[in-house]
Amino acid sequence: MSAQRIVPERIAFGRIATFVAIGLCACDDPPQGPSTIDAASSASIAASDTPAAASASARSTPAEKPPCPEGMTQIESFCVDLYEASLVRASDGAPHSPYERPKASEKVMAVSRRDAVPQAYLDRWEAQAACQAAGKRLCRATEWYRACAGTTRNRFPYGARQIKNKCNVGKGHLLTKVFGKVFFTKDAHYNSPLLNQEPGFLAKSGEFAECVSEDGVYDMVGNLHEWIADDVSAKLIKDLPLEKGDHWLGKRGMGVFMGGYFSSKGEHGRGCLYATATHAPEYHDYSIGFRCCADVK
Repeated sequence: MSAQRIVPERIAFGRIATFVAIGLCACDDPPQGPSTIDAASSASIAASDTPAAASASARSTPAEKPPCPEGMTQIESFCVDLYEASLVRASDGAPHSPYERPKASEKVMAVSRRDAVPQAYLDRWEAQAACQAAGKRLCRATEWYRACAGTTRNRFPYGARQIKNKCNVGKGHLLTKVFGKVFFTKDAHYNSPLLNQEPGFLAKSGEFAECVSEDGVYDMVGNLHEWIADDVSAKLIKDLPLEKGDHWLGKRGMGVFMGGYFSSKGEHGRGCLYATATHAPEYHDYSIGFRCCADVK
């Protein structure tokens, strides 16, 4: 009987010795003395081989880079800012005053943020440079119109017919309210920081929550005019279904801004087809802002 008990004990001892030997030989370097396997470590190693651990590892794998930068959405083969652009200093990301023109020596960058005061007072070249500093560009006419009108080519971002108070349009004449009935000049009046600080006119980005396109792009009609990259040209006339034909356009080479602003009442078209094309690209005032586009990565 005692011999029968000894055999299993020897077999068990042999298994333990084999397990310890395998654990020691798993190291790249030879063992430097007595070694034991910590129970917690063994449990951790075993857990890492389970299906749940494999699933957790897969979830921790970095996601693919999105096709559009933050604050933009993809529409077909391009990206467009969700909101009218505001500015930050390129050096440290600090906000730039939306009521002031950047100094000539100051490099600024366009950002697309909800609840920001959008930037006016910039000419087309300055708006373009701010987009480029953010790795973007100004929208082309066809891109801007597609983002506003959607796949069904709506007259307004929200549909075919104008609905009062959906977008920030139809306000009174701001210069008269601030300065009275005087002769307005470009620097002292049209570019005064006082204008867009007047309550009840310029709204923060996304404040008119129902002024949104089918792609989720806000304020494409009203609030601020928006510079586009195109000059007045024969191509522009073909690219946009302009309501008033081409007789009202400025001379070739003039700049173009679209969408109207907070005091617009349909003078240059309605909704997504509102286009002002009688100012040089160097022009700037309180009513003109911009947003950026980019190519899908």
